Amino acid sequence: MTTGSERLALSVNEAACVIEAPLKKVRRIIYAGLLDGAVKGRKGARMISERALVGLRFAHETTGILTPEGRRRLVRQLLDDPEAKTVREETVSVDVRLMKRHVKRRTAALEKARKMIVSDKDVLGGAPCFRGTRIPVHDIAEMLGNGDDAAAIVAAYPTLTEERVAAARIYAEAYPRGRPRRQPAWRKLEKHVSKEIAPDGLPRAT
Repeated sequence: MTTGSERLALSVNEAACVIEAPLKKVRRIIYAGLLDGAVKGRKGARMISERALVGLRFAHETTGILTPEGRRRLVRQLLDDPEAKTVREETVSVDVRLMKRHVKRRTAALEKARKMIVSDKDVLGGAPCFRGTRIPVHDIAEMLGNGDDAAAIVAAYPTLTEERVAAARIYAEAYPRGRPRRQPAWRKLEKHVSKEIAPDGLPRAT
């Protein structure tokens, strides 16, 4: 994610996270040319301009509802007029204000998470960690996915807050890691393992 004349340019993965759509779906929308002019190549990767996010969300939500050409024309309206509150195609009018609010909220949450998290090659091999800690963000996200309660995670990791725990979820969605070579130690513990992990991040001795 970078700054520029438009405030943000997002990778395809970041955009999928912001609009809460499957990555494959976002790629299909791009390949279909629905975001024509709003997708640029940069260092071998596609980058999506901020102004295209509402159009991308609209394309995702209207799949199978509008005709392909009608959908394309409405997305084009959103790209040409990012401030539009509604778009119209013949007798169909769509209020996009809820989509705009959703995109704004998710974009802000992702930006906030990015400021909380750093990667340092000298700390855990460069794994993303919460700033000022050695706590891997993806481990916290996996704990949430495993059913751990945010309050229990905070109790186990005193340097974290519920806000940081929430940031782990959206960060991991935008920047997923590859399949781990081995299971994290906490995975070998019983369910809701955050209660069984010491504040230093290591499993308690049994």
